[in-house]
Amino acid sequence: MTSIRFLFLIGFALFGIMAVGARAETPEFLVEERARQVWGAELPEAAHIRIRLADTHIERAELLSAFWMDRETGRFLANAVTEDGRVTRIEGLALVTVTLPVPNRRMMPGEIVTEADVTMVELPVRRIGSYSVTDPGNLVGMEVKRMLPQGRQVMTQSITQPRVVTRGDRVEIQFDDGRMVLTAPGRALDDAHRGQELRIVNLVSNKSLRAVARAEGIVEIIR
Repeated sequence: MTSIRFLFLIGFALFGIMAVGARAETPEFLVEERARQVWGAELPEAAHIRIRLADTHIERAELLSAFWMDRETGRFLANAVTEDGRVTRIEGLALVTVTLPVPNRRMMPGEIVTEADVTMVELPVRRIGSYSVTDPGNLVGMEVKRMLPQGRQVMTQSITQPRVVTRGDRVEIQFDDGRMVLTAPGRALDDAHRGQELRIVNLVSNKSLRAVARAEGIVEIIR
């Protein structure tokens, strides 16, 4: 009697596992799952997959017994197996998109990008360039190097760290040897952002030196 009860419990448990494994999902869910497998490691980390099904009369399916997708266009074909065992051909688009920041107005060289200048838009991944800025944190606070058209994706080479020293500016030259800090007036011979090396002229000695831009109008002599 005990062995029969034990076998009954084992059978009941296996039935439960099979039921969970055979849980039906929407076709969109199953297609997205397979599309992610097709892309594999090449799928951008922040990507979204938008599924658009052509006319289909099934609401749920247990699995896709076959799946084909063109990554370039997003078009897919699949065989969906429903809970009653019917196989139905489904097709549509699995569009991979990425949300990225774009300027909401035309911006000219020398301007600093602020949060108010940026709008987030969603674009197909195949339209996004290799050097496009996809993280708003890498755009806000940067200085425009080349004109940025409104609503267009921003290339990394079109922006730069904001300048704290401009060529021809008077600057304060600092020298710190650990025991004392000396200062002198100077003039910048190059543009520079914070931490960038540049050439300067000491206006007291009239000597050309190399320094590092530390803050707006302040440079430090390189030892």
